[in-house]
Amino acid sequence: MTPPQRRRRKPEEQPPPEPVTSDGGKQGEEKNPERLYILTGAADGTGRAPIDLVTLIVASADPPPTATPEQSALLRLCRAPLSVAEISAYLSLPFSVVTVLLTDLLAAELVQARAPVVRQAVPDRSLLEAVIHGLQKL
Repeated sequence: MTPPQRRRRKPEEQPPPEPVTSDGGKQGEEKNPERLYILTGAADGTGRAPIDLVTLIVASADPPPTATPEQSALLRLCRAPLSVAEISAYLSLPFSVVTVLLTDLLAAELVQARAPVVRQAVPDRSLLEAVIHGLQKL
């Protein structure tokens, strides 16, 4: 006589859990606009610095004790030059919020804004020929 075989129960199909973002919300949900307003204060947008996505930001000082958590995080990130687009991605904040935070930090002289380094695609041919001729005469 053979022993009875155990049958395994099939687990009920459950939907996979929804991914959770770093700020505790579900992925795909809209961020709370009231929270973003609180982060930026009562900024009306009239005094914003002329910053675009490729402007490089470098911290020139450590975060002061009066800095908000977002400003402190931004200052810690910018010890090495970072573009505004990278800062926005690392902090998971919209570009407009980051520009308001940066405007406050620029006014307090805690960060410096630099134009991105633009490299020429092709050097001037006449300059290269002059350098070659000068080297050949040596």
